[in-house]
Amino acid sequence: MRGSFTSCFLTAGQQQQRTAGAPDSPLSHFHCPSCLPVCRSPSPCLGLRLCPSVSMRAPVCASLLLCVVLGAAALQFSEEEMAAVRQRIKSMFYHAYNSYLDNAFPYDELRPLTCDGQDTWGSFSLTLIDALDTLLVLGNQTEFQRVASLLQDTVDFDIDVNASVFETNIRVVGGLLSAHMLAGRAGMQLEPGWPCSGPLLRMAEDAARKLLPAFQTPTGMPYGTVNLLHGVSPTETPVTCTAGVGTFILEFATLSRLTGDEAFENAARRALRALWKTRSDIGLVGNHIDVLSKKWVAQDAGIGAGVDSYFEYLVKGAVMLQDDELLGMFQAFDRAIQNYTRFDDWYLWVQMHKGTVSMPVFQSLEAFWPGLQSLMGNLDSAVRTFQNYYSVWRQFGGLPEFYSIPQGYTVDKREGYPLRPELIESAMYLFRATGDHTYLQLGLDALESIERIAKTPCGYASVKDLRDHQLDNRMESFFLAETVKYLYLLFDPAHFLHGGEAEGDGSWEEGGEAGQCVLGAGGFIFNTEAHPLDPAALYCCSRHNQDRQELRDILLRLSQPRGQSKPPAKQAEGPPPGQSDSIALKPGEKKTPPLQSCPVQPFSARFSILGQVFTDNT
Repeated sequence: MRGSFTSCFLTAGQQQQRTAGAPDSPLSHFHCPSCLPVCRSPSPCLGLRLCPSVSMRAPVCASLLLCVVLGAAALQFSEEEMAAVRQRIKSMFYHAYNSYLDNAFPYDELRPLTCDGQDTWGSFSLTLIDALDTLLVLGNQTEFQRVASLLQDTVDFDIDVNASVFETNIRVVGGLLSAHMLAGRAGMQLEPGWPCSGPLLRMAEDAARKLLPAFQTPTGMPYGTVNLLHGVSPTETPVTCTAGVGTFILEFATLSRLTGDEAFENAARRALRALWKTRSDIGLVGNHIDVLSKKWVAQDAGIGAGVDSYFEYLVKGAVMLQDDELLGMFQAFDRAIQNYTRFDDWYLWVQMHKGTVSMPVFQSLEAFWPGLQSLMGNLDSAVRTFQNYYSVWRQFGGLPEFYSIPQGYTVDKREGYPLRPELIESAMYLFRATGDHTYLQLGLDALESIERIAKTPCGYASVKDLRDHQLDNRMESFFLAETVKYLYLLFDPAHFLHGGEAEGDGSWEEGGEAGQCVLGAGGFIFNTEAHPLDPAALYCCSRHNQDRQELRDILLRLSQPRGQSKPPAKQAEGPPPGQSDSIALKPGEKKTPPLQSCPVQPFSARFSILGQVFTDNT
């Protein structure tokens, strides 16, 4: 069913349902009488029909897109209907989760066709780590506590295994950090000073420390693979994807802020800055780079596979860390992306130096982009691009890995759908931004498609070929970490991860020394594996670590005999760095306190030494 003739596309389950005489889905009850003349049939259709002679710049009838929006927008989900959908999503999760526990644990992943397990990314019971925070999202504190304790007893990172630096970071480090931050809400016994300490935090730090040898390159950009016991192999290839260089700032900055060890955030920032310097004259980056020579090996520029989460982490890192540098990087990239890769709200692949089209395809991983646009406030563009992507879902009942935009069909050997979450993720963000129940209908359609196409007696299987819905013997851990989680959160707008429904509903909690920090009050940032991170915890622990450093500095000064202070190596002329020589600050200049001063806080939150009270003038 290519773009050379008109057709109404249904999923296999929907075709079967209509043939059996069952009621059509609500989306089937609208007509498209105002289609372009070439789209002839005015009969009701489930999903979009492609126009004849589809061109790269006009692959879908614009009026048909409007039909979808108007037809679906009329639907409104009641609270009872949304609750019923959430129960269906919970059932989906527990069918997959229990199948993993019964048939695959302690292997990384479930093989749902043969009902057994396999190790894929490093042999650390990956599905269990990835699914841990989803348990709490669904409200299961008891199982969260059991699994958190089980992981502490069974997972060991001192193993002779070659692991993906990228995947270990987003799935293992990210999953453990998220579970650590949610431990209080889960009712676990907390260490004094949590969230700045705790067993899950130490596990995350241990895993991340195993990745640091990969960053020991002349450029600071990491190798793609590291041996957890021996470090980087001398024969390891220096070529890695762009996302494999630029997808660390969320997890590594979180680790540094919680533990006080700056090595992690410094490594992530050095890699980001090195990658930033390799962009082309027209402002684009390629797909694969040599981390030793900084030469681009694959020069295709786009927003999909191999690049996607790099852009995602620039935006989310800027939000979580309140970082202007990261935001400026993304804004510069976004201008180049809009100028050279965007065509009628599709995003193509182009040559990074010339901007000429190299691959006119849509990749399923690109479906995160509308959600990212919504975070930046670009809602009009996000909605239009989302509708393009959803037209592909309606055509096949899922998103193929590659989709040819000129042909309106799958690309050879890229017809599979491994139950990826990106389109559902964007639906969640767009529903949060607009309140439009259209996105709930799209979420319900996705739920039904997965149930009808991918469900097996032992879980949910990746779809090997969307053309005939053949299945593959694999259930990736991100199905439980991302796909199910985003579906559930789409239908639960009052969830605590969205900030709760009403003021005073108990959605926040205390943390830090003497409980002086407010945590969990909203504003969670999802890493690229959908693990929520709480920015409030970063600021809580950063302040605590700063206080401790100031205390160490004062103790060191007091321990030195009078008159024996070590002089500075070089006497600087003028004021100290960062300070103006006048009271008035220069444009863009920020006032910095003297190195030994105490931040202005109530004394009860500070300290005294030998009976002395320290102030800014001491």
